[in-house]
Amino acid sequence: MTGESQEETGKPEGQEAPHHLAHTWEEARQAAFDAATPIPAGPVALELALGRRLDQDIVALQDMPHYASSAMDGWAVNGTDPWIPVEPGTRLAPHQASPIVTGGLVPPGAKAVLRSESAVMEKDDDGLPVLAAGGTARPGEPRNGQHIRKAGEEAREGDILVKAGVELNPAHLALAALAGHDELRVQGKPLVRLLLTGSEVVAHGLPVPGQVRDTFGPQLPAVVTMLGGIAGGQQKIGDSYPEWLAALEDVVPEVPGAPDLPADVVITTGGTGRSGTDHLRRAVAELGGRLIIDGVAMRPGHPAVLAELPDGRFVLGLPGNPLAAMMALSTVGAPLLAALGHGPMPAVQDVPCGTVIDPEPGRTRLMPFSLLYGMASPAQHTGPGMMRGLASADGVMVVPPHGVQLGEAVPAFALPWSAPIPGPAEAPAKAKPRSGGRTARTAAKPAPDGPVDWSALLG
Repeated sequence: MTGESQEETGKPEGQEAPHHLAHTWEEARQAAFDAATPIPAGPVALELALGRRLDQDIVALQDMPHYASSAMDGWAVNGTDPWIPVEPGTRLAPHQASPIVTGGLVPPGAKAVLRSESAVMEKDDDGLPVLAAGGTARPGEPRNGQHIRKAGEEAREGDILVKAGVELNPAHLALAALAGHDELRVQGKPLVRLLLTGSEVVAHGLPVPGQVRDTFGPQLPAVVTMLGGIAGGQQKIGDSYPEWLAALEDVVPEVPGAPDLPADVVITTGGTGRSGTDHLRRAVAELGGRLIIDGVAMRPGHPAVLAELPDGRFVLGLPGNPLAAMMALSTVGAPLLAALGHGPMPAVQDVPCGTVIDPEPGRTRLMPFSLLYGMASPAQHTGPGMMRGLASADGVMVVPPHGVQLGEAVPAFALPWSAPIPGPAEAPAKAKPRSGGRTARTAAKPAPDGPVDWSALLG
């Protein structure tokens, strides 16, 4: 989190504020999306396939079920009663029966299964035990084939069970397991590792002056998943350049609990400023990488960096302040992960602005907002190091440099965890007439000529 305390002042100490950054907000989104090629499809284990898009039909590798089995606890029988009991699994001759459990293999010669509660043990004229239908048995029970699950009654070998293109749910995985699969071929999805930096960051308890709590460890893995990536573990390093370089060199860092796979994207936190303790650009250069995005003309989050290393990994550098980092992730990370995962560019939806927002030439401002009477009202507590405003927001307005007038449509995007932003309101349906043709006692008030400013209700 070093080197970025002046991220929102616009004037680093001893320097003039830059008047132009390499990319506008729109250009940065498009550059991130265009930089990525969708990850090819490949096989993954069943336990890792949930939520992935199926690339190849799931077919039955054998008959389902692959053997005739009992649907009840009871007796496998041949012919009519009385039956002579024999050992389980014995080939049954007429008038023989053997005990069987639910799911048990129906023995050769068996014609039906008699439920336990429909069977009674008796003795024949010689005093030997015999089985007969009784108890809850109905007349004629068991009928031929009753309570036997036939082989292949759910599917035959080669039948298509799930067509390619669906997003796999738990029932799909269970069906694939029944069909004999250990792996499924799914569309590619980016594996994302997190590189969390800052010697002043603490993971537990109340920080003392000079320390800050880690806000990235608890939220980034979940956000990565919501954006279509696979959270591949996180690594904590300090602020020295050798630590940065070593962490970015490791294709598969030894991180407990992380998949033993190379990352497609490495997300770093902090180190994107230009002070002596900000090492991202230098490490990328030493590793032979190239910068795709080096700063975005937006606030908060302008020090965002996107780079590509020679081995094909992308490095997304987020600012150290939590709100600034989330805005950078939404601007650059969301399009990048979408493109890698075969998805479309994340949607932007116009909403009417509930207040006047003054111009700020040269910068797009990203403002968390709440919907109030259908209009977007900027949230409070939205400094670059704050999370309170974002936590209660419905989305983020993308305010252009020339500002926004009251009631004017402004682009906005939903947060990864929020509901989609509603589109323009449709015309209300015509009210149903009251019975008897009676009219209301008072006429409706006329609609105001112009947009209503609801911002005063926010206090």
